[in-house]
Amino acid sequence: MTATSTSGLGTNTKDGGLARNLGLVALVGLGLGYMTPTVIFDTFGTVSETTAGAVPSAYLAALVVMALTALSYGKLVMAFPSAGSAYTYVRETMHPNLGFMVGWSSLLDYLLLPMVNALIIKLYVEQMLPQVPSWLVVLVYAVCTTTLVAITMRGTSRVNLVLLVTAVVVMAAFVVIASYQLLQGEGAGTLVSGRAFAGPETTLPLVLTGATVVCFSFIGFDAVTMYAEEAKSPKIMPRAIMLTVLLGGAIFLVAAYVTQLRFPDNTPFGEFTDDPLPQIARIVGGPAFQAVLVGAAFMATVASGLASHASVSRMLLVMGRNGALPGKALRWVNPRTHTPVVNIIIVGAVCLLAVDLSLELVSAFINFGALVAFTFVNASVIAHFAIRRRELRTPREWIVNAVVPGIATLLTALLWTQLHSDALIAGGIWAAIGLTYLIVYTRGFRRPMASLEE
Repeated sequence: MTATSTSGLGTNTKDGGLARNLGLVALVGLGLGYMTPTVIFDTFGTVSETTAGAVPSAYLAALVVMALTALSYGKLVMAFPSAGSAYTYVRETMHPNLGFMVGWSSLLDYLLLPMVNALIIKLYVEQMLPQVPSWLVVLVYAVCTTTLVAITMRGTSRVNLVLLVTAVVVMAAFVVIASYQLLQGEGAGTLVSGRAFAGPETTLPLVLTGATVVCFSFIGFDAVTMYAEEAKSPKIMPRAIMLTVLLGGAIFLVAAYVTQLRFPDNTPFGEFTDDPLPQIARIVGGPAFQAVLVGAAFMATVASGLASHASVSRMLLVMGRNGALPGKALRWVNPRTHTPVVNIIIVGAVCLLAVDLSLELVSAFINFGALVAFTFVNASVIAHFAIRRRELRTPREWIVNAVVPGIATLLTALLWTQLHSDALIAGGIWAAIGLTYLIVYTRGFRRPMASLEE
C-alpha cells in the first residue's frame, strides 16, 4: 500500500470519517496537554531518589533523545499522513507483521496513559479528601472524560487548551515563589548551582535510569501524529511535533531545576514520595497555594486524560481499519460526532483499572511500549528514505536520512538497557500475547497482515 492510499483512509467526513478541523495551536495544545507538564512534580520524588538528586539531568537526557526522535516522526508523518503513528510507519516502511508487533507494543503505553491520569487524580484526592472513596473518584473521572471525547474532538481540544494554559500559569507562579525562597536561603540556598544536575552520589547510569522514568513525561509529541487525519493541513504536522517536544522539554527543565534546588532530597515529603506534588505545594506556598497547585495539576491531568484518551482511540481505529485487530466496531466512526465512539468507550473501561494499580508500576509498563515505538520509528526513517528510496546522494541527505535517525536509534537502545525489570517482564508478556495472536491470524505467517483496503 502506498503513502497516497494511506493518507486517504477514513478522511471522508460524509461517510462518517474524521474531520480536518485542528490547527497548529490545537495540535501543540493536545500534545502538551498529553504530556501533563505538572507530572514533573508527581514523579519528582521517584526520579530524585533514582538519580541521587539529579532530576534535571534525567529530563535533559530524555529531551535529547526525544528531540532527535521527533525529527523522525516529522519526516514520516509527511510521507504517511495517516493516523496510527509508529504502527503505520513501521507497517509501511518495513513489514505489516512487524508493524503489527510495534503497534501492539505501543498499545501498552497508549492504553495505560489515560488510566495513569485517573490514577494521579485518585492520588490527589486521597491526600486532599481522604474521606472520598477511591473507586468513586476513578469512576466519575472515567465517565466524564469518555463522554466529552466521544461527543466532540474540536470541543475536546478547546477544553484541553484552557486547562493546559491554566496549569502552566500556576507552574510559573510556583517557579517564582520557589526561586524567591532559594534566594532567601531555603533549600540549596542559591538559584544558580550545578548541584541540581549532579548530586554527590549521581552517576551516568543513574541519570539514564532516571531518563527512562521521565520518558513517559514526553509521550505526547508522538501522540500528535494520531491526529494526522484531523489536521487542517498535513504540512503543519512536523512543526507541531517539534514544538511540542521543545516547549514541553523547556517547561520540564525549568520546573525540575528549581524544584531540585528547593528540595535537594526527599526528606520533606515523608511517606508521600510516590506523588509529592501536594507536599511540594504546601511546603513552598502553604495551604492556600497547595490548593491552587493541586487544582492546576488536576486540570493538567484532566487535559492529559482528554488528549491521551482521544489519541489511543484513533490508534485502535487504524488497527481495526487495517484488519490488524478484529471487529467492525473498532473501525466505526460516528457520522454525527466524527469520533470512534466504541474505541473511546473501551479506553474509558481501561481507566477503571486505576483503582488498584500504583503510579510507579504503571509508568514502568508505559515506558516499555514507548521505547519500542521510538526505536522503530527512528529505524523506519533509515528503512524508508535511506534504503528503499536511496536518498543518500548529498551530505545533507546522509545526515537527515541515516546519521541522525541512526544516533536516535542507538540512544533509545541505550535507554532500553536501563528499563526496570518489571517493565521488561510485563512488556515481554504483552508482546508474547501479540505474537501469538499474529501467528494465529496469519496462519503461521502464511497469510499476510493485509489492509482492508488492499
